[in-house]
Amino acid sequence: MASVALTTTLPSLRLGHNTTVKPNRFTFISPSPLKPNIHASISSLPNFSLKKPTVVFNRKHKHPALTVRASAASASVTPSPAPAQPWQGAAIKPLLASIATGVLLWFSPVPAGVSRNAWQLLAIFLGTIVGIITQPLPLGAVAILGLGVSVLTKTLTFAAAFSGFGDPIPWLIALAFFFAKGFIKTGLGNRVAYQFVKLFGSSSLGLGYSLVFSEALLAPAIPSVSARAGGIFLPLVKALCVACGSNAGDGTENRLGAWLMLTCFQTSVITSAMFLTAMAANPLCATLTQNSINQTIGWLDWAKAAIVPGIASLVLVPLILYVIYPPTLKNSPDAPKLAREKLEKMGPMTAHEKIMTATLLLTVGLWVFGGLLNIDAVSAAILGLAVLLVTGVVTWKECLAEGVAWDTLTWFAALIAMAGYLNKYGLISWFSQTVVKFVGGLGLSWQLSFGILVLLYFYSHYFFASGAAHIGAMFTAFLSVATALGTPPYFGAIVLSFLSNLMGGLTHYGIGSAPVFFGANYVPLAKWWGYGFLISIVNIIIWLGLGGVWWKFIGLW
Repeated sequence: MASVALTTTLPSLRLGHNTTVKPNRFTFISPSPLKPNIHASISSLPNFSLKKPTVVFNRKHKHPALTVRASAASASVTPSPAPAQPWQGAAIKPLLASIATGVLLWFSPVPAGVSRNAWQLLAIFLGTIVGIITQPLPLGAVAILGLGVSVLTKTLTFAAAFSGFGDPIPWLIALAFFFAKGFIKTGLGNRVAYQFVKLFGSSSLGLGYSLVFSEALLAPAIPSVSARAGGIFLPLVKALCVACGSNAGDGTENRLGAWLMLTCFQTSVITSAMFLTAMAANPLCATLTQNSINQTIGWLDWAKAAIVPGIASLVLVPLILYVIYPPTLKNSPDAPKLAREKLEKMGPMTAHEKIMTATLLLTVGLWVFGGLLNIDAVSAAILGLAVLLVTGVVTWKECLAEGVAWDTLTWFAALIAMAGYLNKYGLISWFSQTVVKFVGGLGLSWQLSFGILVLLYFYSHYFFASGAAHIGAMFTAFLSVATALGTPPYFGAIVLSFLSNLMGGLTHYGIGSAPVFFGANYVPLAKWWGYGFLISIVNIIIWLGLGGVWWKFIGLW
């Protein structure tokens, strides 16, 4: 047998009975006869150069052994460096922008009449809002950082900072996501979605209008826009989007889902404005009106004043969004036929679908008639979720896996807490009084003065995460000054009441339906805010323009 020895710098090791590695030498005993092209065979090994071969006969073997010594050009191969791990922390530039906003305001002079605590909380709140807009981290993480800063700086106590988690609205929104999970998981969502597609699915615009006016019909009976959006329409809209091949996170959002989500959200604030019982804070407007000017806004009075501008907005807003933010799927003449085929393929309802249907009917029934039984919206939703958990339609593990629900709960509760304490610390009262003095000192006609008040009232909603908080903090002050400047009191009250709903469309946290539809992740935050601002202008023009003519006609001013 032939033996090949290669000189290396490896330490001495005993590898086997025929293979020995000594310092500076590696000996490999080949079990086969030496091949004729020994130079080519060995030189083909990487990083080795051959010396002149020396033949040595080994008498211990039956066959002569040939030993070839070679020097290593490079005994060790340098391993390639491991790829650098990508940075998984915060995006630095957005984080710096958020911090800079808070720091600049923190160290700026505190206006007269504002407490130091209120000013510091405003700095933290605006820094958090900038972080939520620029998103250096997920929204929930940004909100937790904001709460952490408020506690560390002693601006808020721990109990105050986390008081928003005791508010029912964030929990109602989270529960809505759990309902949506059951709605889709059982197949009931697809069944209802295919029914809608069968009836209205030949065009995306027709599908959108069918949802918009369905929600308008339910609005007077369900006095919680969060419940309508989260418990009924979010599951339905998500199922429709999936049925039409539009999913969040895979690049197909603009096929249908982005336009449909934004349309359903923007029209939800319109339907909330159309009826006294369509939004939980609307009766508060009526109560404050009664206390301020001793006049009552009845259900029919409210509906009569809102019906013309409301219907105009419901018709125009989806169409405008369809033009400026169009879905790529516009017409699908075969969709109704395909939907019918899908429904036939699905067959009869399963047991879980029937349980899901009964649970929805129970929950919606309690939302409509819960006032008679002293059951609020979130209690009804908890009861519905309990039924789904007990029957196994939805499991708690699946609820825990709904990351969007918990993230939304976190950031919305944080904003509610901070906005609420801005009011408690007197900042909102100071702002209202400052505006009143400024507008009152301009010496304008009541129409122009009221127009300025309306715009300030409307766009100050960027600082609020609750319509009720905004109404409670500013409604009475603005109505009082408008009346003092010559605005007809009843006219001023009803206009401010309508705007208290419409302003919710500005942001992704301004009204209960906002985090519900935004949390579906079909529309980027920048577009949500941008289109929210554009639609706010459209609504103001419709409600103060066409609405003003209508209100003149029915004698409000």
